[in-house]
Amino acid sequence: MDWQSARGARSALLGGVSRLICAPELRTRQTAELFGDRVEIVEALRDCDFGRWRGARIKDLQKTDPGRLQHWIVDPDAAPHGGESVTQVIERVAAWLSTLESTPGHVIAVTHPFIIRAALAHVLQSPAFNQIDVQPLSTIELRFSGHWRLHLGDNLEGTR
Repeated sequence: MDWQSARGARSALLGGVSRLICAPELRTRQTAELFGDRVEIVEALRDCDFGRWRGARIKDLQKTDPGRLQHWIVDPDAAPHGGESVTQVIERVAAWLSTLESTPGHVIAVTHPFIIRAALAHVLQSPAFNQIDVQPLSTIELRFSGHWRLHLGDNLEGTR
């Protein structure tokens, strides 16, 4: 099945979702289109700005820039690549999450593993950002009822 014919293939999984949103990058827009064609682009969900390291693989950075890479990994405020620090990404995602706190309804957000890790670190109020692995096409559910909670259990197939 090619990408175009897969559009909407997962739309039945959304049930009572009131909003489908995604990051601005092409890959997230294409993934979101699997769930429907009424996708809202949200800039706050964009991937981390990796500055000079954009497009580089971690394995390559371990060879070419190991000192700066290590500094960036251990210091969440560091941005030796000239882009965003982990702290800045978490703050951006936290600010976006706060906009949802007074928004009724069920929202599906399609974004990057780095952004999902930031959301989890914020919601769990944990410095464990670098201990969280998020695989491509993973789903997590966050619920807000006075405070954010990570809900484990049903994924999108169990959505209302």
